[in-house]
Amino acid sequence: MYTRINQRNLTSLQRSRFVRAVLEIKRRGAYEKYVSLHSKYFAADGESGLRVAHMAPTFFPWHRQFLLTFERELRTVDPGVTIPYWDWTTDSSASSSLWDDDFMGGNGRTSDGQVMTGPFAYRYGAWPITYGVTEERYLTRNMGRPDRPIRLPTKAELDDALTMAVYDTSPWNSAPSTKGFRNKIEGWTVSDTQGGYLHNRVHQWVGGHMIGASSPNDPVFWLHHAFIDLIWVRWQRLHPKSSYLPSKPLASKDPQHGRVISTEDTMPPFGVRPSAVFDHRKYYTYEEN
Repeated sequence: MYTRINQRNLTSLQRSRFVRAVLEIKRRGAYEKYVSLHSKYFAADGESGLRVAHMAPTFFPWHRQFLLTFERELRTVDPGVTIPYWDWTTDSSASSSLWDDDFMGGNGRTSDGQVMTGPFAYRYGAWPITYGVTEERYLTRNMGRPDRPIRLPTKAELDDALTMAVYDTSPWNSAPSTKGFRNKIEGWTVSDTQGGYLHNRVHQWVGGHMIGASSPNDPVFWLHHAFIDLIWVRWQRLHPKSSYLPSKPLASKDPQHGRVISTEDTMPPFGVRPSAVFDHRKYYTYEEN
């Protein structure tokens, strides 16, 4: 078992080791499989077939297993590396040390969104984008979305979401009628003016490649989702009598039958049940400060 820590508490050496491990996976040609896998299982409400990575109850367990798989590969490069988490309720500006030149690099330039600083800048040659929905070979960001400004979620908004005692509800998707904690955190349906949506707003705030199915092209994806995973941990602590839903396969007459995974179904492509990853302590702990 190992420990994931807040990115703001990383030493300079820890930052460097994480970056080097990520770049080595990219150099080996193995990084793109994570981008393509996330894209493949990014099915929306309106699409037919199984929903697993997003807009479904498996949002939390699927991404937990996804991060574990990536982290295990990182640790084949450097056994001392873990995925740090980005608490965007605290480090909520483009001037955060997260975006320093020795770590994630900064914002994209105004003309085309190209990230020009840091180890993942295209001009340094180690981070070409080879799998994505656009043709740009360079990493892009558009922090804060200046044309339609948004802000990162606040601690008050997160605390409010954590009070929700029910994990998920029918129709188990991103519709406003799905009132559970999972849909509140995942956050697809509330407007910019109303606020309230959390995970998805962070993707929108970073902008560029962080928007859409190929978002792992931006390495900050892993830090964002490590915090999402920690949020699930906190919810489990607050609501020990609440559990993942649906607990059993949906009835054949249910409109979401065959589209939603229950507790003991297996999540593709991992072949792992949601219940197998309910307890993160089998794998890692979090240092919370």
